[in-house]
Amino acid sequence: MLTELIRALEGLETNMLETEKNHRDLLRSLPASQQAACCNLLHYLALRSEDIRDLQYRLHIAGLSSLSSAESHIHAQLTAILERLGKPPAAGNMHCDYQQALADIEQKAKSLFGAKTDKAIPYIMVTLEAGLADDYESLKTLLASGMNVARINCAHDDEAIWNKMIINLEKASAETSLPCKIYMDLAGPKIRTTLPGCKKKKIEIKEGGKLLLAGSKSSAGGEETIPVVGSTLNGIAAQLKEGAKVLFDDGLIECTVENVQGDTALLKITRISSKKPYLKRGKGINFPGSKLVISSLTDFDRACLPFVCSHADLIGYSFVHSAADIAGLQNLLAGSPGKRPSIILKIETAESVEHFPLLLMQGMKETVFGVMIARGDLAIELGFERMGEIQEEIMWICEAAHTPVIWATQVLENLNESGLATRSEITDAGYSSLSECVMINKGKHIVQVITTLQNIFKRSGGHHSKKRYLFRPLNIARAYIRQND
Repeated sequence: MLTELIRALEGLETNMLETEKNHRDLLRSLPASQQAACCNLLHYLALRSEDIRDLQYRLHIAGLSSLSSAESHIHAQLTAILERLGKPPAAGNMHCDYQQALADIEQKAKSLFGAKTDKAIPYIMVTLEAGLADDYESLKTLLASGMNVARINCAHDDEAIWNKMIINLEKASAETSLPCKIYMDLAGPKIRTTLPGCKKKKIEIKEGGKLLLAGSKSSAGGEETIPVVGSTLNGIAAQLKEGAKVLFDDGLIECTVENVQGDTALLKITRISSKKPYLKRGKGINFPGSKLVISSLTDFDRACLPFVCSHADLIGYSFVHSAADIAGLQNLLAGSPGKRPSIILKIETAESVEHFPLLLMQGMKETVFGVMIARGDLAIELGFERMGEIQEEIMWICEAAHTPVIWATQVLENLNESGLATRSEITDAGYSSLSECVMINKGKHIVQVITTLQNIFKRSGGHHSKKRYLFRPLNIARAYIRQND
């Protein structure tokens, strides 16, 4: 049995080292601070390209590590198992062990998000609303409550309001001696509905009915037999294929493309999940399964860059599709006269998931960068059923790449809006503690959300480090042993 285990493990190691060898040019091109991380990522990808479940069972039965919690140092873990089985590691093959990997991730998170008082809990990022531009006391309260990073969404408001927010934040930080990083999200090509030629703010639709998707916001439309909806981005309808899905309003309205003629697509409405059968202006449009030719960096984003580079510590790159998208932003930032904010890759498209390893490797051209799991658009793009699986996979691969993760979208949203949390969102918030940073959206009860998150994190933090479960004493077990000893 042990001989078979050794042979299987040696086969895995051969694949890891072969993958590393095939990427030597890439490794040499990276900053020294990223080479070990990228090498570990390559080893992990080689391992996860195979089905090793049977091997894991056999390792567990033999009382050995099953490799299931070693993302950050996978080759070191494998060689440690082989050593326990009597095979010493080959010279020069060890890259980073658990302690080195942990220190690397912690250092990168600190570089991105700053200092914090409690290392055991994630950083907390709060989305700022426009009202805070003139509400200094509320910003100071957020800092005192535990906000580590302030998020400004460039898709809303303007530079004058952003500047007021930043001035208030810097003043509050100086007065309280509490540091806070500034994160600015580029708007990206978020496609929203228009109602060309229609004087109303909404159009009535019905399940099983038809809808014309025009090629641009200015395409002819109006009060016709078939309602017409335009989009804020030109040329979208012409890129669609028959049978493709089109979703409106965060997936509440689902349509199927019946045919495309020129720059107009005829849609059949297959599902309406909203309470009222209306489609309003300014609602998001998603095209799951369609590969559209869209630049991730819009003209508006480019116009925002000088301000962002002058004020932000972190820059969120929305709707990333490919490594070329990232390289384009890196080149622009390199030529910017302001400071160079660290890039946060927002994973919110099906293509970004498909190309995720390539995105990470391009990101590693920077000495430090991060990843945001933007679960809103990502769930619509992939289907809600896949989110549990995909967010875990992103977390695993980011740990292998020693890349800090921001967990975003709908964290304790019901609590934030109504003051009362649902049971399921408390569980979701507990799972978010596996990330380095958790993002909260705007809401009426932000301070309560921060306090609740900190409470959840403190409780969860004693039970695991990333996905490695730790055995602190369980109150249930301790009470039983004391009563029955």
